[in-house]
Amino acid sequence: MALRVRRIVTGHDANGRAVVKDDKVMDNLVVSRPGSTWANIWTTEGTIDNNDDTDGALRKVATSHDNGSVFRIVHYEPGVARRNHRTDSLDYGICLAGQLDMELDDGVVVHLKPGDVVVQRGTIHNWANNGTEPAVMAFVVLSAPPYLHNGKPLDAHG
Repeated sequence: MALRVRRIVTGHDANGRAVVKDDKVMDNLVVSRPGSTWANIWTTEGTIDNNDDTDGALRKVATSHDNGSVFRIVHYEPGVARRNHRTDSLDYGICLAGQLDMELDDGVVVHLKPGDVVVQRGTIHNWANNGTEPAVMAFVVLSAPPYLHNGKPLDAHG
């Protein structure tokens, strides 16, 4: 079976509203050895310290974590309450099970199925389960400065 990864990348329009900047099946596939194919979804610069032995699961954090990262799995029941929010972070989301809708403040709704990935770039968004089965997402949330619109930060909220 060939690798097929759908990637959705969010960003901001000229008015500072959340928009989908890219929605495509990745075509940057690399075969590094027989039987192994991979695709970079997104990369960033910076250093993580693997010398810290703290159990990160026990650290108290909000949706995002200033000057740090969060890796979490979220289970969404059908009809889950809406929560429009923006975080000062770059978030990688992977739909693991079920189906989920990403709602942006420009009115666009992106329907996610298992295997779809999202690069959420500090945009206002909501996760809605409009289906009849639970959905599960994995998120890696990396601290980032606020998005600047016309030189002014769009503050985190929600």
